[in-house]
Amino acid sequence: MKYIASLREGERVSEIYLCKTRQVARSKIGKTYYSLSLQDKTGLIDAKIWELSGGIDHFEALDYVKVDGDVTSFQGAPQLNVRRLRVASAGEFDPADYLPVSEKGIDQMYGELLNYIKTMKNQALRTLAEKFFVEDAEFIEVFKGHSAAKTIHHGFVGGLLEHTLSVVKLCDFYCGQYPLLKRDLLIGAALFHDIGKTRELSAFPQNDYTDEGQLLGHIVIGTIMLEEKLRDIPNFPKKLASELEHCILAHHGEYEYGSPKKPALAEALALNFADNLDAKMQTLKELFAGKAGEDGWLGFNRLLDSNVRRTSELE
Repeated sequence: MKYIASLREGERVSEIYLCKTRQVARSKIGKTYYSLSLQDKTGLIDAKIWELSGGIDHFEALDYVKVDGDVTSFQGAPQLNVRRLRVASAGEFDPADYLPVSEKGIDQMYGELLNYIKTMKNQALRTLAEKFFVEDAEFIEVFKGHSAAKTIHHGFVGGLLEHTLSVVKLCDFYCGQYPLLKRDLLIGAALFHDIGKTRELSAFPQNDYTDEGQLLGHIVIGTIMLEEKLRDIPNFPKKLASELEHCILAHHGEYEYGSPKKPALAEALALNFADNLDAKMQTLKELFAGKAGEDGWLGFNRLLDSNVRRTSELE
């Protein structure tokens, strides 16, 4: 199979890809064409069907399609000019080739996450963590296979788990460096900080915003999910519940980044730094996997708010 990440300008392609999106558009002269986003496990490519008759069968978004076309370039990015297209038949493709998956073992990562829960000494927080990550089979299945984002970082199967585990590890390190931090509260907040993404984003292959996600966002959704589980734990300390929920509400750090509250607790501040660090380092990792110019520059990145370049090799 010729994966999307390997496509280069000038190549001819005859492959099956997942049609992630399909939009009907009009050119400046009023001609109708299709604008597509095609996906495999290595990434996405923009595609255009300029001629809709002759060799273009009916298809919809989320169909697996066999495309024949030429790789061109538009504004510095690869683009596929599709000449022929049909819906692929069952047995012609393996769905595993079309879903981006974490490079790390999902079951191994989940085992590590459970081990951190076992280290929590506060019984109320440990019970709450177990309500989600040990007892709720439906939540566990969704959480393990979910992404942490649509496009920005950890946008792959297992991405939410990978990001959560990284944030937990960073918070555990912070606790060793700064004894003022309440470890169980911070570890608990790290575990729960992005659980709302299991409802904010749909499952693969869509991996797109749900109505609930668009209207509420994962920070509010996650707080609601905590409230739902807290009702099942008699006598959970009210002050502790408020502090935990504050950490979730404040974990983006600023109003303009979607947090309804700014960090008021040391643990909330530490969680914000850990979440931000892991998201940005993963963004760099994904950027560095792409093709840079001859001078090593990769262009402007919105999340980092900077033009980005690979570090030069040390002599």
